[in-house]
Amino acid sequence: MAGQIKRMLDQIIETRSQGDSFLALTTKTKLVLKGINPEKYDYNSEDNPSVITKVTQIAKDLGVAL
Repeated sequence: MAGQIKRMLDQIIETRSQGDSFLALTTKTKLVLKGINPEKYDYNSEDNPSVITKVTQIAKDLGVAL
């Protein structure tokens, strides 16, 4: 199922920012610093199990339930 990574990243950003554009930007920056560039993924991106595992761990580190 393509796009799972994009949906996970969007959920992390939305949960952390709660609609605040500045917090969304800082969350995206944190993701990039942790090795995941959210701009690289879209709803047609193939789901790589290792990336999904990494995004799940990042969400856990940031306190976001996926």
